[in-house]
Amino acid sequence: MDIRIGITNSSREISFESAQTADEIRSVVAEALDSDAKYFTLADEKGSIYIVPVAAFGYIEVGAETPRRVGFVA
Repeated sequence: MDIRIGITNSSREISFESAQTADEIRSVVAEALDSDAKYFTLADEKGSIYIVPVAAFGYIEVGAETPRRVGFVA
């Protein structure tokens, strides 16, 4: 799952791949926004943890779950 997170007042975005499903990511972000939490955390496929402050959270883009293609393109 490809994830991109936009941070307010920053021209760069956080981009990584996660093993979490789209529903898991959606529930983590929604729970943080609804409960007035200070931050939420997401993990990538390599085990790194991303801590995103809710006050600076701009948007999140969750890509489609597609298997990687192997081989050459003609």
